Amino acid sequence: LRAAGLEGSQIARMMQRGELVRLSRGVYALHGREPTGDEGLQVVAKRVPDGFFCLLTALRFHGITTQAPPVVWLGLGVGRHSPKLDWPALRIVRYSGAGLSAGIETHVRDAVPLRVTSVARTVVDCFKFRNKIGLDVALEALAQVRRERRASNDELWRLASELRMANVMRPYLESVA
Repeated sequence: LRAAGLEGSQIARMMQRGELVRLSRGVYALHGREPTGDEGLQVVAKRVPDGFFCLLTALRFHGITTQAPPVVWLGLGVGRHSPKLDWPALRIVRYSGAGLSAGIETHVRDAVPLRVTSVARTVVDCFKFRNKIGLDVALEALAQVRRERRASNDELWRLASELRMANVMRPYLESVA
Protein backbone atom coordinates (compact mmCIF):
# COMPACT_ATOMS: atom_id res chain seq x y z
CA LEU A 1 0.00 0.00 0.00
CA ARG A 2 2.87 2.35 0.73
CA ALA A 3 4.35 1.55 -2.70
CA ALA A 4 0.99 2.57 -4.17
CA GLY A 5 1.36 5.99 -2.49
CA LEU A 6 -0.86 5.56 0.58
CA GLU A 7 0.19 7.09 3.88
CA GLY A 8 -0.17 5.38 7.25
CA SER A 9 -3.09 7.63 8.21
CA GLN A 10 -4.94 6.73 4.99
CA ILE A 11 -4.45 3.04 5.70
CA ALA A 12 -5.77 3.53 9.25
CA ARG A 13 -8.88 5.34 7.94
CA MET A 14 -9.51 2.57 5.40
CA MET A 15 -9.36 0.05 8.26
CA GLN A 16 -11.81 2.12 10.35
CA ARG A 17 -14.23 2.30 7.42
CA GLY A 18 -13.96 -1.48 7.01
CA GLU A 19 -12.37 -1.34 3.56
CA LEU A 20 -9.19 -3.09 4.71
CA VAL A 21 -8.55 -6.01 7.06
CA ARG A 22 -5.25 -6.34 8.89
CA LEU A 23 -3.93 -9.89 8.52
CA SER A 24 -0.69 -9.27 10.35
CA ARG A 25 1.62 -6.38 11.13
CA GLY A 26 2.26 -4.65 7.81
CA VAL A 27 0.04 -7.06 5.85
CA TYR A 28 -3.45 -5.97 4.79
CA ALA A 29 -6.19 -7.30 2.51
CA LEU A 30 -9.40 -5.93 1.04
CA HIS A 31 -12.46 -6.55 3.20
CA GLY A 32 -14.60 -8.50 0.72
CA ARG A 33 -11.83 -10.69 -0.63
CA GLU A 34 -12.03 -14.44 -1.13
CA PRO A 35 -9.35 -15.88 1.17
CA THR A 36 -7.03 -18.37 -0.47
CA GLY A 37 -5.68 -21.53 1.11
CA ASP A 38 -2.18 -20.08 0.97
CA GLU A 39 -3.04 -16.83 2.76
CA GLY A 40 -1.18 -17.80 5.94
CA LEU A 41 1.85 -18.84 3.93
CA GLN A 42 1.80 -15.55 2.04
CA VAL A 43 1.75 -13.58 5.29
CA VAL A 44 4.72 -15.53 6.63
CA ALA A 45 6.62 -15.24 3.33
CA LYS A 46 6.22 -11.46 3.33
CA ARG A 47 7.30 -11.11 6.96
CA VAL A 48 10.16 -13.68 6.87
CA PRO A 49 11.65 -13.61 3.35
CA ASP A 50 14.74 -15.61 4.33
CA GLY A 51 12.70 -18.47 5.81
CA PHE A 52 11.28 -21.45 3.96
CA PHE A 53 8.31 -23.75 4.47
CA CYS A 54 9.20 -27.28 5.48
CA LEU A 55 7.98 -30.54 7.00
CA LEU A 56 4.19 -30.75 7.48
CA THR A 57 3.55 -27.42 5.76
CA ALA A 58 5.57 -28.52 2.72
CA LEU A 59 3.81 -31.90 2.72
CA ARG A 60 0.46 -30.10 2.63
CA PHE A 61 1.68 -27.60 0.00
CA HIS A 62 2.73 -30.44 -2.34
CA GLY A 63 -0.44 -32.46 -1.62
CA ILE A 64 1.47 -35.39 -0.16
CA THR A 65 -0.43 -35.70 3.12
CA THR A 66 -4.00 -35.80 4.29
CA GLN A 67 -3.11 -33.98 7.51
CA ALA A 68 -3.88 -30.29 7.99
CA PRO A 69 -1.19 -28.93 10.31
CA PRO A 70 -2.51 -26.38 12.83
CA VAL A 71 0.75 -24.40 12.62
CA VAL A 72 3.06 -23.28 9.82
CA TRP A 73 6.39 -25.12 9.88
CA LEU A 74 9.13 -22.63 8.99
CA GLY A 75 12.81 -23.37 8.42
CA LEU A 76 15.33 -20.75 9.55
CA GLY A 77 19.09 -20.60 9.90
CA VAL A 78 20.75 -21.26 13.24
CA GLY A 79 21.16 -17.96 15.09
CA ARG A 80 18.32 -16.23 13.23
CA HIS A 81 15.79 -14.70 15.62
CA SER A 82 12.33 -16.24 15.63
CA PRO A 83 9.77 -13.89 14.04
CA LYS A 84 6.91 -12.56 16.14
CA LEU A 85 3.64 -12.94 14.27
CA ASP A 86 0.07 -12.50 15.50
CA TRP A 87 -1.15 -14.96 12.90
CA PRO A 88 -0.52 -17.71 11.79
CA ALA A 89 1.08 -19.76 14.55
CA LEU A 90 4.63 -20.83 13.68
CA ARG A 91 6.75 -23.86 14.49
CA ILE A 92 10.41 -23.04 13.85
CA VAL A 93 12.91 -25.64 12.66
CA ARG A 94 16.61 -24.70 12.66
CA TYR A 95 18.94 -25.57 9.78
CA SER A 96 22.59 -24.96 8.98
CA GLY A 97 24.98 -25.61 6.11
CA ALA A 98 23.45 -27.46 3.16
CA GLY A 99 20.09 -27.51 4.94
CA LEU A 100 19.63 -23.81 4.14
CA SER A 101 19.86 -24.21 0.38
CA ALA A 102 19.58 -27.80 -0.88
CA GLY A 103 16.24 -28.67 -2.44
CA ILE A 104 14.45 -25.38 -1.82
CA GLU A 105 12.11 -24.18 -4.59
CA THR A 106 10.32 -20.88 -5.10
CA HIS A 107 6.63 -20.99 -6.06
CA VAL A 108 4.72 -17.79 -6.81
CA ARG A 109 1.14 -17.58 -5.54
CA ASP A 110 -0.84 -14.35 -5.96
CA ALA A 111 2.40 -12.50 -6.81
CA VAL A 112 4.02 -13.61 -3.53
CA PRO A 113 7.13 -15.81 -3.79
CA LEU A 114 6.89 -18.81 -1.43
CA ARG A 115 10.11 -20.69 -0.64
CA VAL A 116 9.19 -24.34 -0.06
CA THR A 117 11.28 -27.48 0.21
CA SER A 118 10.97 -29.71 -2.87
CA VAL A 119 9.07 -32.98 -2.72
CA ALA A 120 12.26 -35.05 -2.32
CA ARG A 121 13.74 -32.66 0.24
CA THR A 122 10.50 -32.70 2.22
CA VAL A 123 10.62 -36.49 2.47
CA VAL A 124 14.27 -36.40 3.59
CA ASP A 125 13.41 -33.73 6.20
CA CYS A 126 10.56 -35.89 7.48
CA PHE A 127 13.08 -38.62 8.26
CA LYS A 128 15.55 -36.12 9.72
CA PHE A 129 12.91 -34.74 12.09
CA ARG A 130 11.02 -38.00 12.60
CA ASN A 131 11.13 -37.51 16.37
CA LYS A 132 9.21 -34.23 16.00
CA ILE A 133 6.59 -35.27 13.46
CA GLY A 134 6.51 -39.06 13.84
CA LEU A 135 8.03 -41.89 11.83
CA ASP A 136 4.57 -42.83 10.53
CA VAL A 137 4.28 -39.46 8.77
CA ALA A 138 7.72 -39.91 7.16
CA LEU A 139 6.89 -43.45 6.00
CA GLU A 140 3.51 -42.34 4.61
CA ALA A 141 5.17 -39.49 2.70
CA LEU A 142 7.89 -41.75 1.26
CA ALA A 143 5.36 -44.38 0.17
CA GLN A 144 3.07 -41.83 -1.49
CA VAL A 145 5.91 -40.00 -3.26
CA ARG A 146 7.28 -43.26 -4.68
CA ARG A 147 3.79 -44.57 -5.58
CA GLU A 148 2.97 -41.35 -7.47
CA ARG A 149 6.50 -41.16 -8.94
CA ARG A 150 6.95 -37.59 -7.74
CA ALA A 151 10.60 -38.20 -6.83
CA SER A 152 13.02 -40.89 -7.93
CA ASN A 153 15.10 -43.00 -5.56
CA ASP A 154 18.19 -41.35 -7.07
CA GLU A 155 16.91 -37.88 -6.21
CA LEU A 156 15.94 -38.96 -2.69
CA TRP A 157 19.33 -40.64 -2.22
CA ARG A 158 21.25 -37.58 -3.49
CA LEU A 159 19.46 -35.26 -1.07
CA ALA A 160 19.72 -37.77 1.80
CA SER A 161 23.49 -37.95 1.24
CA GLU A 162 23.83 -34.19 0.98
CA LEU A 163 21.85 -33.67 4.20
CA ARG A 164 23.62 -36.52 6.05
CA MET A 165 20.56 -38.77 6.24
CA ALA A 166 21.72 -41.59 3.92
CA ASN A 167 22.30 -44.16 6.68
CA VAL A 168 18.92 -43.48 8.26
CA MET A 169 17.00 -43.63 4.98
CA ARG A 170 18.87 -46.55 3.34
CA PRO A 171 16.63 -49.36 4.67
CA TYR A 172 13.45 -47.45 3.82
CA LEU A 173 14.61 -46.59 0.30
CA GLU A 174 15.65 -50.21 -0.32
CA SER A 175 12.26 -51.46 0.82
CA VAL A 176 10.32 -49.25 -1.64
CA ALA A 177 12.74 -49.70 -4.57
